[in-house]
Amino acid sequence: MRICRFKTSSHPARIGLVVENSAVVDLEPAGVTALEQVLEHPEPLAFLRGLKTQNLPPISLTGVTLLAPVERQEVWAAGVTYLRSRTARMEESEFSATAYDRVYAADRPELFFKSMPHKVVPHEQPVGIRRDSKWNVPEPELVLVLNSKGKLAGFTIGNDMSSRDIEGANLLYLPQAKIYDGSCALGPWIQLGVFEADARSWTIDLKIIRQNAPAFVGQTSVSQIKRTFDELAAYLFRSQTFPFGALLLTGTGIIPPDSFTLQAGDFVEITIFGIGTLRNSVQLV
Repeated sequence: MRICRFKTSSHPARIGLVVENSAVVDLEPAGVTALEQVLEHPEPLAFLRGLKTQNLPPISLTGVTLLAPVERQEVWAAGVTYLRSRTARMEESEFSATAYDRVYAADRPELFFKSMPHKVVPHEQPVGIRRDSKWNVPEPELVLVLNSKGKLAGFTIGNDMSSRDIEGANLLYLPQAKIYDGSCALGPWIQLGVFEADARSWTIDLKIIRQNAPAFVGQTSVSQIKRTFDELAAYLFRSQTFPFGALLLTGTGIIPPDSFTLQAGDFVEITIFGIGTLRNSVQLV
């Protein structure tokens, strides 16, 4: 099952049940007004199946605006979880190379704050590239949707936009390279009822469109993530409390070549088999 946040011309944010990736059923008449009601339930699928939705009419997705699938949850990210990611980060800077190599092999993962919920960019809205950066890339990532107990409730797609030249200049510039207007996109919805073993069979595809033609295409597999999802979640929740849950991006295994940088007007499409496609245009911020 897939759930989303959406709005229409006559209704503000609603929670919807996605039907065959083409329509959405408004769950407000069935009493669901927040994602938390679903994600915090011990059995989200059973909760949804128990709702009286038989007589609720589906609304075509073409008639709604999808919102980011996040409400009050903080958004965090894990880094250097793929071997290719470690290599790319080491190539950014000789100064940082040893640190990234050590992170990949260490017991403790790299975790960093990514976004407040109200700053997350939804499907079909523009992500940003910094005006003071000359080397900007998208980072397509599987996202763990965690409830307040740190348990995996579902998955979504994330784009961890990054300014590689800023991060490469100095490790202490990581927040500026990762956290700015339009730097985090999530969507289009949340996939429920999938276990880690199944998710690890999924592929992640990245396509960057420039002037109606592919400028870069890449693919990786979720199976290439070194750490288990439970391990990543457990470290995030160590000595931290997330009363509304959290979303955790799990790192990227697709890195465009060093000669490539995003431009305003590009489109970024991230497709994860088993979830769908997150699509965003690119603008300067």
